[in-house]
Amino acid sequence: MSRKIEKTEAEWHAQLTPTQYQVARQKGTERAFTGEYWNFWENGEYRCVCCGAPLFDSEHKFDAGCGWPSFWTAATPENVEEAADHSHYMHRTEVLCHQCGAHLGHVFEDGPAPTGLRYCINSASIHFDPRRPADEAG
Repeated sequence: MSRKIEKTEAEWHAQLTPTQYQVARQKGTERAFTGEYWNFWENGEYRCVCCGAPLFDSEHKFDAGCGWPSFWTAATPENVEEAADHSHYMHRTEVLCHQCGAHLGHVFEDGPAPTGLRYCINSASIHFDPRRPADEAG
């Protein structure tokens, strides 16, 4: 698939920390309850750590008790894509950044209403952009 943002592995290595690279570019995962955003409740937007595409919003975040940031919907659905993942002898649905192909995590059908979805996202794949007071008013 052609991506809007394509870089060499050397470019990704130079841009990302070793953990970010392992998770976002090599489809890794961080251990539960260790990521920066699993218990983080500030108001704002979560963007792809690789390309900055807007992905999730704090308004859609909930405590799933799983140890990873969880969202019941994507804030910008066109920036999130899904793919079948049959690794580790499981059948899961992988979540990727549509812009650059970064591995974000997985989506499960055990989330809250109104979608019933739980986007289980690695903190290493996202960065938080706080909402400024002017953003909230407008």
